[in-house]
Amino acid sequence: MSLKDAFDVRHPVFKPIWRRVAVVVVTYGWAGFEAFHGNTWWAVLFAAAGTWCAHQFFVAWDRPGRDDKTE
Repeated sequence: MSLKDAFDVRHPVFKPIWRRVAVVVVTYGWAGFEAFHGNTWWAVLFAAAGTWCAHQFFVAWDRPGRDDKTE
């Protein structure tokens, strides 16, 4: 397993929308937790990760296993 595989947000495990929503909510929640406790660096890091996940899951998302055929 390479480092690239560790950040594969197109993996079929993320196909159900509830999992994608959960990842984004937990990531932003952890950013809020860190900010509340004064850990600015970690808060910014988790907020950036949450923003990246939200973009990948909801803006740039293309269903896994979907081919280029028109439906």
